[in-house]
Amino acid sequence: MGNEEAVFFSRVLTELTLSFHIIYATIGVGVPLMIMIAQWVGIKKQDEHYILLARRWTRGFVITVAVGVVTGTAIGLQLSLLWPNFMELAGNVIALPLFMETFAFFFEAIFLGIYIYTWDRFKNQKRHLLLLIPVALGASFSAIFITIVNAFMNAPQGFDLVNGQLVNVSPIVAMFNPAMPTKVAHVLVTAYMTSAFVLAAIGAYRLLKGSSHTYHKKALFLTMKLGFIFSIATAIIGDFSGKYLAEYQPEKLAAAEWHFETGEGAPLILYGVLANDEVKYAIKIPYALSFLAHSSLYSSVIGLDQFAEEDIPPLYIHYLFDVMVTIGMWMIGLSAVYLAGAWLRWGFITAKWFRWLIVLGGPLSIIAIEAGWWLAEVGRQPWILRGIMRTSEAATTSGQVDLMLLLFAGLYLILGIGSMLVLWRMFRNNPVEQELEDRRAEKAGDIKWTLK
Repeated sequence: MGNEEAVFFSRVLTELTLSFHIIYATIGVGVPLMIMIAQWVGIKKQDEHYILLARRWTRGFVITVAVGVVTGTAIGLQLSLLWPNFMELAGNVIALPLFMETFAFFFEAIFLGIYIYTWDRFKNQKRHLLLLIPVALGASFSAIFITIVNAFMNAPQGFDLVNGQLVNVSPIVAMFNPAMPTKVAHVLVTAYMTSAFVLAAIGAYRLLKGSSHTYHKKALFLTMKLGFIFSIATAIIGDFSGKYLAEYQPEKLAAAEWHFETGEGAPLILYGVLANDEVKYAIKIPYALSFLAHSSLYSSVIGLDQFAEEDIPPLYIHYLFDVMVTIGMWMIGLSAVYLAGAWLRWGFITAKWFRWLIVLGGPLSIIAIEAGWWLAEVGRQPWILRGIMRTSEAATTSGQVDLMLLLFAGLYLILGIGSMLVLWRMFRNNPVEQELEDRRAEKAGDIKWTLK
């Protein structure tokens, strides 16, 4: 296998691993916060339905955590096996955030175990709720630290480059690089948003399948409300991300927007087709790119004409940007209509066709997450460490990467199908109605035992 083939298969395997892992990682970051909010609402309202929401979401969350651990371990393994030159160059810089990510995960896992083990062992439910705080914090900080590694790859700093080596390394300075604030914020809020809409899709699906239980209606309302809040936050942080790109990675912004020539009052290009360096059938919003980049309608935006051809990212990232933005705006609109309909008692929000739109919102949110990560990673090309090391220089020269690709693809197929089957059987065999009856019977038995 030549070096070009090794680089190609290394990139494909890394993309496959990240694409699979990001689904479970996103749920793993967002669901703990949903669990904590549900239990807090249940305690505040003294509503058993919300407490049960927290319990059932936790059971499903444990399964996704198990798969996420496997795929996360695979990513760590592949960093060393597929990108040895990168790890040799930058390993001592990214070691601290990688260690902190592992620490955050164990912090989360310990308190998650205690939380599950102590169900119904606290007379005061508020004390049990406190256990969810380190779970949610651990999940979020795990995402923060691993995202810091990615941010460093986009905006490397905190070292001196001497004879091709990184020396005088300051890990703290490297961690707090210019890309860190917007990347971390975007990862967190999109994880919360996606988790909320995935859970909302599950609630809407159960209502569509004939279960008119109040539990599912409350679950749907809570998650759609949270989804709306975090989708608005995502849009705001997306604006900050655009301004970061304009200042620090202008070639990425220009490629994503098909902005070929530097100029003032640049339009924002949505959709369209690129044919012979000419954009056709696109929607152009006048001055919008200048405003996105610099908060001024007439500011100058750097175009692709300012960069060498070999330093320009693949132009198909424009389509990834379109997918991400379109789904994000759709989910904002859908959740806003639902909440307004619930407040104003619009009948159509309970119609089958509208609930199917909510169900569709779950997988659409996952697709938006995938498109966002592909945009982030492909948009950094041709660099693995921007301005210092190209992706082609970082890859292994092993001739076995194609075999590794097949083996890991098989692993992910088994994990994906297996986790879905386990989750489906878990909740099919333990319906909400039955669990509520069992809990009432259990409480009644406790009361009788106390009276005796």
